[in-house]
Amino acid sequence: MSLPPHQESQSEVNAAAEPISVDEFITPEVDVLDSNGQTHISLSGDWQLRCIAKIDNAMRALEVSIKSEHVTIDLGGIRQFDTSGALVVERLRDALEQRKIGVDYQSITADRTTLLGAVSSARHADFSNDDSTGPNLSLADRIFAPVGRLAYAFWDNFVAILFILGSVVRGTQLKRNRSSGISAAAIFSQMDHMGVRAVPIIALMSFLIGGIIAQQGAFQLRTFGAELFVVDLVGILQLREIGVLLTAIMIAGRSGSAITAEIGSMKMREEVDALKVMGLNPVGVLVFPRLVALVVMLPLLTIIANFAALFGACLTTWIYSNITPDTFLARLREAIDLSTLASGMIKAPFMALIIGIVSSVEGLKVSGSAESLGRHVTSSVVKSIFVVILVDGMFAIFYGAIDF
Repeated sequence: MSLPPHQESQSEVNAAAEPISVDEFITPEVDVLDSNGQTHISLSGDWQLRCIAKIDNAMRALEVSIKSEHVTIDLGGIRQFDTSGALVVERLRDALEQRKIGVDYQSITADRTTLLGAVSSARHADFSNDDSTGPNLSLADRIFAPVGRLAYAFWDNFVAILFILGSVVRGTQLKRNRSSGISAAAIFSQMDHMGVRAVPIIALMSFLIGGIIAQQGAFQLRTFGAELFVVDLVGILQLREIGVLLTAIMIAGRSGSAITAEIGSMKMREEVDALKVMGLNPVGVLVFPRLVALVVMLPLLTIIANFAALFGACLTTWIYSNITPDTFLARLREAIDLSTLASGMIKAPFMALIIGIVSSVEGLKVSGSAESLGRHVTSSVVKSIFVVILVDGMFAIFYGAIDF
């Protein structure tokens, strides 16, 4: 029996003697010979993915058609052999052995023995007892494993932050005396994007916040006949806490996400690797101008936010509580001093560094997919806002401890 019949004319024999190019392939064939209860199967041609479909149905039919007690599979005629071909051959052997039919390989090389063994191991691999699956974990593992992963993630982020800081310092010195050093134009461009263009939204937000605080404060203090003290409330709260905190949160959402998206996109397009090939420090070239722009512009935006908030509070108290602007300013001078203003402004550079470093770290973590970019941009904003609020609370505790 032959599947398919193997008949060669003299011209085909002569053609077979000619060298075959790499792009040509020989159709796989199966010759079956039954003799004295033995079956000899000869395989020939190219048993590769691009042509294995031509013989797959014949091999499946052969699995159920053999009735002998022993089968020999001759691989000597196979020219090209890959995992798809090995899978079909191993599938035939498994089907015959399940029917208690002995199977031997003949004319098989060492590399093909290794390939068939690997395919057989993969076919019979048992993943049912994988201890890493959730249901098989103990209660303690399910409780403490996430904690351990968070601890390792925190450590990795801490190391990445130190790497960013060190690389920024190194980047400022890289090729310092050459024309390709740190460009002042890049810093001023980032200052324009992160600072100047953020003035309208920062001013509007602070104006509304100042007016809301003044209105709510006046409404509550009116009960005690101390409506004038709303000026103290707005002045101290805005200058010490609300001004720098809300400005930092707004910059984290606006500029922090932009930093992550820009660096992440360059990472996806392998532009960061190109900078390394050129002998440049990517962190010094990409991160340093953005950090400098944030450190310079965030305090200036905080000053604008404070003025806008106090103006909104002054306008609200004038309309809502009949406190004139002259009275408002006079009371404000009595309520605040230099320490009130300084306590808020000292926080601004630290918050700018936090936003820039966290955003840059997340941007450098981006892999080659758009999903990864979106995930890290979201993570950048969330982490920046969380750390900014945490640092603001630590400053509040520190100021209270030193009575500042």
